[in-house]
Amino acid sequence: MHRRDLLLAGLILPFSTLPAFAQDPVIQVVKSATCGCCGAWEDHMRANGFSVDSQTVDDDVLHSIKGRLGITTDTASCHTAMIEGYVVEGHVPAEDVRKLLAERPEALGLSVPGMPIGSPGMEMGDEVEPYDTLLIAPDRSTTVFVSHS
Repeated sequence: MHRRDLLLAGLILPFSTLPAFAQDPVIQVVKSATCGCCGAWEDHMRANGFSVDSQTVDDDVLHSIKGRLGITTDTASCHTAMIEGYVVEGHVPAEDVRKLLAERPEALGLSVPGMPIGSPGMEMGDEVEPYDTLLIAPDRSTTVFVSHS
């Protein structure tokens, strides 16, 4: 090996062993035009490093999408999102989405049913009500994934 080849190998090899910088996956959001808190939740996700692709649809289209994705009246909220094959329903905190993507459970996804005060996008000053992020199983049953107080 020539001296020049050794120098090049010394410069290139350290960079070739570095991990690639992983970008956060895009979260695709479907929402109603009449709901302002959905935009606030999208801002929360962006502030936490997620890329957000948002689409506004008529309410009947939104409800149809929810049904096809396995969202029931017990798990429904105002907006529905998809990320890496999982559904994210409602005001789910970004850290819970990251936990879901890291653990990769066999599930349809996550839901924060309703619109609890203090959840991301539903901030009202210092007022916070406890809520749970639910893990939705393939049979549509739920378990508590993370409790927030």
